[in-house]
Amino acid sequence: MDYRIVEKGAFTVTGKIREVSTQDGSNLREIPAFWQECAQDGTAMKLEALNEGGEMYGICMDFTGEGRFNYMIGVEAAAGAEGTEGLASREIPALNWAVFTSTGPMPGAIQQVWQQIYSDWFPSSGYEHAAGPEMEVYPPGDTTSPEYRCEVWIPVVKKP
Repeated sequence: MDYRIVEKGAFTVTGKIREVSTQDGSNLREIPAFWQECAQDGTAMKLEALNEGGEMYGICMDFTGEGRFNYMIGVEAAAGAEGTEGLASREIPALNWAVFTSTGPMPGAIQQVWQQIYSDWFPSSGYEHAAGPEMEVYPPGDTTSPEYRCEVWIPVVKKP
């Protein structure tokens, strides 16, 4: 599985947050439904107007021991964007990331990459998960295209 290691400084994202569950794979349904809701209710357009980096993020954070976590659909935005109604801002810490490319229509292509990271890559990589959020990085483009490319970013440290 191809990957690269990237060192990225801290940055702030602004977006909409929803709590999701991994029980019975419900996150595989809840997260795509959340993206669809944000496209329909105007949140995606609001975020695109705030966007400074051109990319949208899907961020898994605030993990609990009960298989629940918060998922944020967000963008890098200018200071003060957190005051926008219905949106929150979070700081993403400086970390080393394993970055994996996903090619194909969403959400199936990226869900397959997630599965491969945990079932194939982590057991044989020499890396372990670091404390921090996990990110999906979506550049502008047709997310239904077989050629659409996006990335999964996982915080990592070398195994001792």
